[in-house]
Amino acid sequence: MSESFDRAPGAGRGRGCGAPESGGGPRPAGSASRGSGSAEEQQPGGLFPQQEPLRPPKTAPLGTGMAEHLQKTGIPSGSQDKVSVLDSGPEKTEPQLAVDPVATSNLSAKAPEFYPSGYNQNFNQNFTDSSFEDRCDGYLTLAEYVQDFLNHLTEQPGCFETEIEQFAETLNGWVIADEALQELVELIYQQATSVPNFSYMGARLCNYLSHHLTISPQSGNFRQLLLQRCRTEYENRDEATKGDETTRKQFHAFVLFLAELYLNLEIKGTKGQVTRAEILQEGLRELLNALFSNPVDSNLICAVKLLKLTGSVLEDAWKEKGKNDMEEIIQRIENVVLDANCSRDVKHMLLKLVELRSSNWGRVHGTTPHAEATPENDPNYFMNEPTFYTSDGVPFTAADPDYQEKYQELLEREDLFPYYEENGADLSGPGELYFDEIDDEMDPEIEEAYEKFCLESEHNRKQ
Repeated sequence: MSESFDRAPGAGRGRGCGAPESGGGPRPAGSASRGSGSAEEQQPGGLFPQQEPLRPPKTAPLGTGMAEHLQKTGIPSGSQDKVSVLDSGPEKTEPQLAVDPVATSNLSAKAPEFYPSGYNQNFNQNFTDSSFEDRCDGYLTLAEYVQDFLNHLTEQPGCFETEIEQFAETLNGWVIADEALQELVELIYQQATSVPNFSYMGARLCNYLSHHLTISPQSGNFRQLLLQRCRTEYENRDEATKGDETTRKQFHAFVLFLAELYLNLEIKGTKGQVTRAEILQEGLRELLNALFSNPVDSNLICAVKLLKLTGSVLEDAWKEKGKNDMEEIIQRIENVVLDANCSRDVKHMLLKLVELRSSNWGRVHGTTPHAEATPENDPNYFMNEPTFYTSDGVPFTAADPDYQEKYQELLEREDLFPYYEENGADLSGPGELYFDEIDDEMDPEIEEAYEKFCLESEHNRKQ
């Protein structure tokens, strides 16, 4: 029993080392293969025997390639016998190491670029620099050049102001024939009626080109050809409102584009005044009649969008002419709500539109001059009035009907502290009973600190 402790502390605790020969019994067979070498190979004289090196990875070559692998991994060839291998008994066998399969990848740096389904990889191929003109290939046709610019505006509408002038100058040098002008009008019209949310940008583009394109052939200038193209669609309004879903959808896009044209297309008079196209005003009136004549949900939704967009401008224009067309339209909407077999949501939209019109299309009247402002003629009269709170924490303002009563109650509560202003300044005079009763003695610690401060101040002043 005592012989088992006849060794130095920590001896034999090295990795892969068995018990020393002086303290143990007979060693089991095969233990030499698991040790770190024979006793003669071990370094004498240390408490901690030298540890074996880390074993090589499992992917080492088998058999005769072991030496080469050890040389590649930086392990000396003389330490091959220190590599731990499993044995099956007294007889030594070839070292068997498990080999993990090497994962191979099919990825390649030369693989083509990946594009998600539905993505047009040629959409922005001409837009890699900062300026549109610098990006365009000089061998583009007119249709390709215009379509690229329209796609560019669709993708980046903020570039309109910076690039429209150069675009118009290029067209002035390119569009020199009637056919080219017709093609330009058709491209813009198709983009404005087929691409969602491009109707506003298309109307702005048409307004700019109508004033800056110099070509004016016998067939008509840009604005005239544009209105002729719109008239072609306008004349089919009755058939379009009764057509299938695809036909109605195309017609609704045309209606909204025409509304944007009415708001953005400026016509300069002989005296320099800027007016809107009267023909578009009458056209929108007839389009509303066509939409309400076939009161299906999609037609009614389009009518609501049209009136939200142009209702206030149309009503002002009709009032200037002494017409009551908007009253007739509102009456027709109310009849549709009562009689038509439209959905509940569409009826709710129509009622909200009537409510919007009753509030003057959401417009706020101009404020009255301050000297003449009263609660009756100025809706913003109480805008800058302060907010007060009652004793229960309920807010009230000067617009409250019970303002005087609540404000008097607030003043009475403030009378409980008659000698203090709002900022807490003490306005009490000497000899006031209320303040004389207040204990003004300082805390001993505060008093000591105050006296120290006074002494230091006096000392600093004498120096």
